[in-house]
Amino acid sequence: MSNVRSSKIDESAAIELALEAVRDAVRLPAGSRIVAAMSGGVDSTVTAALLARAGYDVVGVTLQLYDHGAAISRKGACCAGQDIHDARAAAETIGIPHYVLDYESRFRDQVIEEFADAYLRGETPIPCVRCNQTVKFRDLLDVARDLGAAAMATGHYVRRVVGNAGPELRRAADPAKDQSYFLFATTADQLDYLRFPLGGLSKPQVRAVAADLGLTAADKPDSQDICFVPEGKYHTVIDRLRPQGALPGDVVHLDGRVLGRHDGVTRYTIGQRRGLNIGGGDPMFVVRIDAAARQVIVGPREALLTTALTLKEVSWIGDDDLETACAQRRPVLARVRSTREPVAGRLTLIDGEIGVALDLFEEGVAPGQACALYDPDSPDRVLGGGFIAKAVRGSSPPENPHIQRHPE
Repeated sequence: MSNVRSSKIDESAAIELALEAVRDAVRLPAGSRIVAAMSGGVDSTVTAALLARAGYDVVGVTLQLYDHGAAISRKGACCAGQDIHDARAAAETIGIPHYVLDYESRFRDQVIEEFADAYLRGETPIPCVRCNQTVKFRDLLDVARDLGAAAMATGHYVRRVVGNAGPELRRAADPAKDQSYFLFATTADQLDYLRFPLGGLSKPQVRAVAADLGLTAADKPDSQDICFVPEGKYHTVIDRLRPQGALPGDVVHLDGRVLGRHDGVTRYTIGQRRGLNIGGGDPMFVVRIDAAARQVIVGPREALLTTALTLKEVSWIGDDDLETACAQRRPVLARVRSTREPVAGRLTLIDGEIGVALDLFEEGVAPGQACALYDPDSPDRVLGGGFIAKAVRGSSPPENPHIQRHPE
């Protein structure tokens, strides 16, 4: 009997600790209406459940983003099929109203079509950022406001901290789950309205709370890969939408030699080594894709070393002005891949475009990918970022002849 009582006390303490973190993240009076974006996964389900427990007026909203029939039995997806059913069931268990919005056409136009076009341009897109930037943090926020909500909450692992100049976006308390890289495009206005209740919690804590609350999502696997790409085979989507991307062309060495043929530029990404079909010899890597000429350009690994990069669609939520920051060569930490830590660099103008000069070589930087920028004086703070337009390759940048390779 004492063991049962002890277990219940432990569960209660864990839930109270999580509720304290949620109230600290939300900072709104009890009873305030909050729209909770519910994808059907454990994170968004726990977010809605904790908000309701904390005394907020919670409304759950789920987006149907792509073909229901194709995804209904697929595991590891989100925003379709079984996940919509799970979100609806979770809302019923929590005791909150729940709505499903059909955003398939918006998602197709703003995310899937852009994904295919980017590969056709020889880029390596990152659709999760585009989805957050458009469908979720622009269109869905409008719905939340129409519902009279004081805020919209998501299950992302990031933190919103109110600083001297207003809300700041910061990395999650759990570095293993931090999603700040994928949210670099969040604007100041959006950040003012958004809340991230899980930012101060770890993933094990969230799963434990889900189990303590009796939520069936407690053991549900996390979503994997790109939600609309079956089994991770992205070229099947691109071939259907942009069949011209499968036209054959030449595999060309940096020195101009034609080494072989390929089956379409959309099959290749920067840094790729396998599948080049160019025979033996020294290892070759994809260093550039000339989509217009249908050429895949290859070279030695050293040719992938990047000293600087230019950005497009730049978002900036730093306290200073972006133009001034570039003119003054403001120090930043640049993160060019979600799986790597940021490296030191400086904002600058490169051929009239906003760019970052790096203090360490980065390898395999690909146009189309995201570059999130952080504050060196407060390394967990997100300053913004952009999509990589061009990678500047070279032995060393003029301003730093002692540049070193990023440690693996």
